[in-house]
Amino acid sequence: MRTKRNTPKKKPRYAFIVEGECEFWYIQMLKRNERSLRVDLKPEIPQKKKLKDQYKKVIESSKEYDKVFWIIDFDVLIKESREIKKGAKTPIQYLKEYTQKISSKYKNVEVIINNPCVEFWILLHFERTGKFFNNCESATKQMKKHLPDYEKTQKYYTKQNDDIYKKLKPNLNIAIDNSKKVNGFDFNNPEKGTCQMDSIFETKSIKNGLEE
Repeated sequence: MRTKRNTPKKKPRYAFIVEGECEFWYIQMLKRNERSLRVDLKPEIPQKKKLKDQYKKVIESSKEYDKVFWIIDFDVLIKESREIKKGAKTPIQYLKEYTQKISSKYKNVEVIINNPCVEFWILLHFERTGKFFNNCESATKQMKKHLPDYEKTQKYYTKQNDDIYKKLKPNLNIAIDNSKKVNGFDFNNPEKGTCQMDSIFETKSIKNGLEE
């Protein structure tokens, strides 16, 4: 009689579709530092960065990965929407349509909106605020009161033994709590400080790995 072999359980595979390099480096450092995570994390920047191309990449990835996070810096969409000719559909309107399709058809996709940008998530590691920053520069200026040496560079984000995730990890739970307070997003009232990064860390497989 054959004995059953205990086949090792496959790691869930999570994709992160991001437009910017900072988000890409941040997820890389999360993966590098959290060795207990039983999840395969793959950050990816689409070759084409237009919103419709990101959306296509998200849908393609949803068929290949157990879960897909689409991380969006909203300040880019606000800027692009202001430049659209009057009467034409704006990137914000397109994103609203995309998120509605995703919520109804692609249950393994989660849209993460940061308004204005990922630097707002970094700021929430140090202070609780729902302030609306007009652009990423103003959010970064406020954040640099806490991280004066901050640079938007690969060297800063990925420095050995002093990378961005390692710098912020002691305040991660504070950031998650602060992010929950400003997680909601309203397309009809987009001029509001928003961060939905807590959703990543509240995902069961990631949360359990962080707790070990």
